[in-house]
Amino acid sequence: MTIKEVSEYLKLAEKTAYRLAAEGSLPGFKIGGSWRFQKAEIDAWINQQKKRQRNVKK
Repeated sequence: MTIKEVSEYLKLAEKTAYRLAAEGSLPGFKIGGSWRFQKAEIDAWINQQKKRQRNVKK
């Protein structure tokens, strides 16, 4: 997935998705200066975020 595709998938601004990827919060990798993301890794990241939120609420 491209930065545009992942930002649409997560309903984020592209700048936010780029910032999260650059700081290592969002799993991605660069190819020739462009960010790329694997959907399976993004889905796993989403599930991890959900678990963290559940643990904080307890």
